[in-house]
Amino acid sequence: MNLKSLAALTLAASAAPLAAAGPLAYALCQTGCNGLAVACYTAAGFTFGVTIVAAPPAIIGCNVGLGACMAACAGTALIAPTP
Repeated sequence: MNLKSLAALTLAASAAPLAAAGPLAYALCQTGCNGLAVACYTAAGFTFGVTIVAAPPAIIGCNVGLGACMAACAGTALIAPTP
């Protein structure tokens, strides 16, 4: 899977409707975002969570996608009512 398809998948996942469960929905959404980031890092040939001195453009793209996904989680799941 290449970086462009992972970025498209990340964007699609961040736009998907979420369950209305407040903090639980936020936690599940963040877990999904991290799963996509791990897949992106793996596709780029790196390990998620390992510190590297100079980040290559592929990793920067993964981090931008992760940030967008996390922002979408905060913007939707945190405002959802908790049953």
